[in-house]
Amino acid sequence: MPDNSLLKVPMPHQPANIRNRNWEEVATGYDAEMAFTEANRCLNCKNSPCVAGCPVRVDIPGFISKLKERDIESAYTVIKNTNALPAICGRVCPQETQCEALCVRGKKGEPVAVGRLERFAADNASVTSAAPAIDRSGKKVAVIGSGPSGLTCAGTLGKLGYDVVVFEAFHTPGGVLVYGIPEFRLPKSIVSSEIEKLEKSGVIIKTDHVIGRIKTIGELFSDGYQAIFISTGAGLPAFLGIEGEDAVGVYSANEFLTRINLMKAYDTQYPTPVNVGDNVIVVGGGNVAMDAARCAKRMGAENVSIVYRRSKDEMPARLEEVEHAQQEGIALLTLNNPVKILVSESGFVDGVECVKMELKEPDASGRRSPVVMEGTNHIIAADTVIMAIGTSPNPLITTTTSGLNTNSRGCIVTDENMKTSMEGVWAGGDAVTGAATVILAMGAGLTAADDIDRYLKSKQ
Repeated sequence: MPDNSLLKVPMPHQPANIRNRNWEEVATGYDAEMAFTEANRCLNCKNSPCVAGCPVRVDIPGFISKLKERDIESAYTVIKNTNALPAICGRVCPQETQCEALCVRGKKGEPVAVGRLERFAADNASVTSAAPAIDRSGKKVAVIGSGPSGLTCAGTLGKLGYDVVVFEAFHTPGGVLVYGIPEFRLPKSIVSSEIEKLEKSGVIIKTDHVIGRIKTIGELFSDGYQAIFISTGAGLPAFLGIEGEDAVGVYSANEFLTRINLMKAYDTQYPTPVNVGDNVIVVGGGNVAMDAARCAKRMGAENVSIVYRRSKDEMPARLEEVEHAQQEGIALLTLNNPVKILVSESGFVDGVECVKMELKEPDASGRRSPVVMEGTNHIIAADTVIMAIGTSPNPLITTTTSGLNTNSRGCIVTDENMKTSMEGVWAGGDAVTGAATVILAMGAGLTAADDIDRYLKSKQ
């Protein structure tokens, strides 16, 4: 008989041939018995190595111990002590390279399914007690951007008694959580619920506020804010610079996903269409490329292919996302690279010319560089091309704020506490790192909040 304690309780999913035509959540979540069975796999290690892998320092053995006792509410409370967005993290964090990678149970068998248990606790807790009264300091903090880093910083500072106002450029708060991650991976109702809890705690969110245009950093200080946290993300898309990229039917992944997710292009009652045609090419190999390809499939494209210049083993996307994409009928055209987009007489995409690639031996960093195989040019049918090859921070704030240092990639430079070169200003998330993960952005928000608290207390 196999030892079932060595394996995770499997996560239930919609069948691939059904889910690739709907927008409902792919992974349907544990029921109570699944969660309690999985929780009992935890060894409750004394040194808790899993916690060291968590950017927001969740007491993982602590909340799992509560699930062992079937106390869902207490488990949720333990998570919320340091994680402002547990229902979100339980769905989109790469636990396999963080907390679960350090799980002792994983040394022999599979690690404890920390993310699945976090999602279960967040989805099923019924905490109704009123939030504890908070002594307000009267000190004002501005947070620019309402993505995961900004929301974490705002929520943490709000609990510490500061008057926090979040300025969001879009009409809906949530940043990449609402415009970037598809509904089938992260339902927007989950994001709305987490933000609503934050607002009930006293955090104010002002949408349609483009800082750098309607107000500058200096003007925020003049308005009485004593500290500012910049978390504006990395929304400036990259392109290949090849012939034909200006054709009708070429999208950045940012635009494509924003139209679908935030502007509801998948719902015909909203006037934000995305015409994908029959053949879609997505260029890139990260999570964003997987999201764009899976969205294109759900928008009705017959053939969706991901073109990536390295092999599947080098893809930066989560293995789970790659597998889900393949299960849903998306082709991986690895070791291919576009060199030209063919354009019809009417200006529309009419195909993609690619070349075959081969990988050289690993360099000092361990990564294998792709090189062109001469004479391998070939045409791939395409009506739509989506570029998912990376993003960089929008330069609006940095170009309107003197004294704010950036690096060669346009990212804001900070120290280990997320403090920038400008007095009273911190920054975190993708605005500092470039495109990264939700949980790393949240970790930066938490670190910044702790340092802002120290800074403001030192000013008393």
